[in-house]
Amino acid sequence: MTDTTTAQPGTPATDASQAERVAAYVARMPKTDLHCHLIGTVSAATFAELARGAGLDLPDAPETIWRDINSLPPDPALYRNTRIPVPQGQGPDEPERPYSLFQASEWVNAALRSADDITRITYEAFAAAHESATRHLELQIDDVPPQLASLGFHGLVDACADGIRLAERDFGMTGRLIASIDRSHSAEQALEFVRRVVARPHEYLAGIGLVNLELAGPPERFAEAYRLAGDAGLRRTAHSSEHAPVAINTATCLDLLGCDRIDHGYYVLEDEVMVERCRAERVPFTVISTTSRRSWRPWRRASIAAMAEAGLNVILASDDPGMFPTSLAEEYRIASEDIGLSPARLREMSLAGIDASWLPDAERAEARARFERELDALEAELRPF
Repeated sequence: MTDTTTAQPGTPATDASQAERVAAYVARMPKTDLHCHLIGTVSAATFAELARGAGLDLPDAPETIWRDINSLPPDPALYRNTRIPVPQGQGPDEPERPYSLFQASEWVNAALRSADDITRITYEAFAAAHESATRHLELQIDDVPPQLASLGFHGLVDACADGIRLAERDFGMTGRLIASIDRSHSAEQALEFVRRVVARPHEYLAGIGLVNLELAGPPERFAEAYRLAGDAGLRRTAHSSEHAPVAINTATCLDLLGCDRIDHGYYVLEDEVMVERCRAERVPFTVISTTSRRSWRPWRRASIAAMAEAGLNVILASDDPGMFPTSLAEEYRIASEDIGLSPARLREMSLAGIDASWLPDAERAEARARFERELDALEAELRPF
C-alpha cells in the first residue's frame, strides 16, 4: 500500500521546523507536468495585451474575467451515488457573474494573430512552469484557430517548437507537444485532424490527446483516429472518467484507443476491478486538485487521496494553470498539506512523472538519473522530515 501519511508530531518547535523542511522539499523537488493545455497557461496580463492588439470586444476587463472563471458543473443528478460524494450545490467564493473555462479559452484563441503570439505564449508557459521547479513540460495544443488558417497546423507546431527551444536555452528544461482532438467533433473530423498531424512528423510533437467535456463524445468514437496515430508512432492519452461517473471509459481508452496515460481518471474509483487492473498495470493518471468548477475542488482532492490510498499511479499536473489559477508547485503543496501525502510518496510521483513522460528513451533515462540525484541532494540537505 502506498504511504500517504505525514510524519508524527513532536514538540511545537520541532513541528514548525519539520513543516518548513517539508515545504521547502516539496517546492524545490524536480517535477514534470504531463497534463497542461497551452491556451490554459495564458495569464490575464498576457491575454489583456493580446486582446487589445486583436481588438476583441469583451464583456469585462480581462483581469476580471480571469478572476471570475468558474465553470458550472453538469447535471448534478448524474453524481448522486458516486463513491466520493460530489457537491450538489455551489462552492465557496463563487462569483456572481461566472465565466466558463471554455469561453475564456475561446477568447484566447481568438486573440492570437501571428506565429509570434504562439511562440510567446509557449515560452511564457515554460517560464511559469520553471518557477515550480518543473524540468519537463508537455503541452496539449488545439488545432490552428481560423484566423491563422494560412499558418496551418504544422506552422502552429513550428511556432510552439520555437518557444520550447527558447525555454531549453534559458531554463534548461525539456518539452513536448500533444495534439488535442476535440471530442465534440465527429469521428471523421478527428480522423482528418490526425491525418494532418501525422503528415509531417516533428521532433517535438510526441502524441495525441482527447479533450473537451467527456459527456460530449465517448472515446470509442475516435478509435480509427487513435489507430492511425499509433501506427504513425505517436503516443496516446485521453481525458477519461472525469465528467462521466463511470470507469468503463478508462477501459475503452486503454484497450481500444491504446492510451499510454489517462488524464484525470477519478471515476475509476467506481469500479474496484478497474482499480485493481490499473494498479497492477501501473497506469499513469495525471491528476489535478484545482479545477475551474470551484464547487468540485473538495471532491477532486478527496478522489486523488483515495486514488493514492488505493495504490494507483497518480502524477500531479497543472491542467490550466493560468486560468484556475494554480501552478504545479501549488498542486504539490496541496497534495502535501491538504491531502496529506508524505514526502516519500511525492518523491515517487516526481520519478513516476519522468518515467511516464514522452521523451525518447535515452533522454528519459538521463532525466530520471538527474531527478534521482537532485532528490537525493535535497533530502540530504533537508532531512529529517
